[in-house]
Amino acid sequence: MLTLLEQLDKGHLWRSPGGIHPPELKTLSNQSVISSLPLPSRFVVPVPLVGQLATMSVKVGDHVLKGQALTEGAGFTYLPVHAPTSGVVVAIEQHNSNHASTLPVLSCIIEADGQDTWCELIPNQLEQLSKSAILDKIKQAGIAGMGGAAFPSHVKLNPASEIDLVIINGVECEPYISADDRLMRDYSDEILTGISIIHHLLNPQRIVIAIEDNKPEAAKAMQAAITRSTLPNDIIRVTVIPTKYPSGGEKQLIQIITGKEVPSGAIPAQLGIVMHNVGTAYAIQEAVLQGKPLIERVVTFTGERVGKPGNYWLRIGTTVADALNQVSFAPDNGQKVIVGGPMMGYALADLDVPILKGTNCLLTPSQAEIAPDADEKACIRCGECAVACPALLLPQQLFWHAKAEEYDKAASFNLKDCIECGCCSYVCPSDIPLVEYYRVAKSALKNTAEEKLQAERAKQRFEVRLQRLEDEKTAREEKSKQAAAKRQANMKSSDKDAVAAAMARIAAKKAQTADATKDSVSTQTNITDAPSVAVDSSDAKKTAVSAAIERAKAKKAAIAAQSLADKQADVTEATADHSADNIDDKKAKIAAAVARA
Repeated sequence: MLTLLEQLDKGHLWRSPGGIHPPELKTLSNQSVISSLPLPSRFVVPVPLVGQLATMSVKVGDHVLKGQALTEGAGFTYLPVHAPTSGVVVAIEQHNSNHASTLPVLSCIIEADGQDTWCELIPNQLEQLSKSAILDKIKQAGIAGMGGAAFPSHVKLNPASEIDLVIINGVECEPYISADDRLMRDYSDEILTGISIIHHLLNPQRIVIAIEDNKPEAAKAMQAAITRSTLPNDIIRVTVIPTKYPSGGEKQLIQIITGKEVPSGAIPAQLGIVMHNVGTAYAIQEAVLQGKPLIERVVTFTGERVGKPGNYWLRIGTTVADALNQVSFAPDNGQKVIVGGPMMGYALADLDVPILKGTNCLLTPSQAEIAPDADEKACIRCGECAVACPALLLPQQLFWHAKAEEYDKAASFNLKDCIECGCCSYVCPSDIPLVEYYRVAKSALKNTAEEKLQAERAKQRFEVRLQRLEDEKTAREEKSKQAAAKRQANMKSSDKDAVAAAMARIAAKKAQTADATKDSVSTQTNITDAPSVAVDSSDAKKTAVSAAIERAKAKKAAIAAQSLADKQADVTEATADHSADNIDDKKAKIAAAVARA
């Protein structure tokens, strides 16, 4: 039975599950060599790591040089950010991001001075550098995966286990995009130099350059570069694979080349395999040998609304609007500008966003190229999405749980293994945007995990605080005990005598207090034993009090009697006066009546 290496040497290939065959549409942009665009006057450089793993090393008003680091920091996964040209930092502020959400991120705004002056570059010879020095140069150059994932390259080049196979990914399976195709055609020798540096770092048994069979010119160019390189021909080879989307996915390409399936939650390095993009290999040789940081990349401009389609070197931080203006962009009404290809790309809501390290294509389709948005219809359970899924998932089940916001159940169906290739959405007869549902579910799960992590960290901080307070209390008590013991040990004989005398005085005082208490009790007892004196004194007091009470009562009765007599006299006098007045009135009335008669 042939070993894996023997099968690789014979060019044996395996089949990958799922996949589709959409129209390629690459000839619109791959017919001309890579060229450059005029330098824009304004750059927007995102610095999203600032505040977490890095800090800004420049401030507003500083003049920066091309390639100068704008951030500094440590951390294993830290990558610095560099100035794409020379100029002045005019602002450090929140700016819309190159993302479907356009959420703002901290960005450094640079006004170009037009000189495009490089900072000091230090070229090197590979033989003069140790492996750690090479990795440090790759890290300080800010090199990330150029295939779109933008994962720090120095991390993948420093694996924890031994690497047997390195795969250089030149598949570029998505429609319209041809950046890697032209890079392999125009810069094959530089790519091979970068591959030799990867070989020097990892020392694998085999290196495979994988290219789809719809790029015959690129395959020939790379094969010719192999014959000119210093790498042994029995170690490196070009393997042409059948064209199928998404053969360029990391796990899918590994399965096609080796027949091995990367387990869920695992990484290829655990199988002894590492994969890098051809653009990453090109950037590595520039960083190590020429000392250049990653400040530009090849971007495909395509679509019928671009007047000058092709592939161009574009500086990181160039805005999409400025770049499109240089290629005669003529937008339609309701024009869409898509970052990436039509399968995995996303439409921009704002064109004043920067080109990133992972931006490989700007697609501007006309109304004839892109179908109008269709209304989502009910799922008919046809199962076409499951047949097309290259990750062997169950897209229908993921869709139901994501739509019902049952994100935990979606995770149980291995949602994290979805590569968002869009095959399921492409074949769905009901026009259901399945990938959009999966992205929402992934985002919700990520937020939930982050909240749990923060809660766990808060709990740990609280427990650490309690333990610290307990330790401080124990330490104080121990310190007090030690101080008392030390004082006891250092005490002189005279001090001991003084203490003994003081203790004796305290004991004597306590005894005296006890005696006084006893005397008081005795006195009370004596008073109780003399009843005759107490009774006589009590009788005299009672007699005096009774006499006083009787005198008070007599006086009060006399005053009341006098008052009553006065009142009766007043009433009698008033009555008499009233009667006399009445008699006089009657006599007058009778006299008047007689006179009238």
